[in-house]
Amino acid sequence: MKYLKKYKIPFSGLAAGKHDFEFEIDDKFFECFEHSLVKKGNLTANVSLQKQENMLVVNFDIRGNFELNCDICLSQFDAPVNFKERLIVKFTVEEGDDLDTEEVVLLNKTDHELDIATLLYEYINVQVPYYAKCSEQGLGIACDPEMLAHLSKEEPESQEERIDPRWDALKNIKNN
Repeated sequence: MKYLKKYKIPFSGLAAGKHDFEFEIDDKFFECFEHSLVKKGNLTANVSLQKQENMLVVNFDIRGNFELNCDICLSQFDAPVNFKERLIVKFTVEEGDDLDTEEVVLLNKTDHELDIATLLYEYINVQVPYYAKCSEQGLGIACDPEMLAHLSKEEPESQEERIDPRWDALKNIKNN
């Protein structure tokens, strides 16, 4: 997890106003998360942090691509990604406030840095399509024709010949 230390933004020493950061997200990043849907990728996260007196407004602009497996032909392909997210960080004095939501995170006033590694992980994994297909998510590629041909072959008719004889007796009931 030492690798994820570079995804922390120390905001305590920053002056009020806008600050920009850039983070590279690669295969080593995804290896740090055991159950990640994405295993390989090459992305860049441009993070814009607006520091105010009692809160931070963090805008994420994430671009790049990650590797997916096609659900049709099982081949691997690179899927381009380009999305934006926003996070509001509010500071609180009290411990135990459970008002964290998808867009609002609470930090203690004594905290001095914002860890965005898990946020980046979640934002990227949410972008993985429910149904991955080469021709839809890939750039100018189509499914593997050899695999499609193999999958479209009909099963031998010998399967039909081995029907259980009890079913034949039931089919005769319809004819009466």
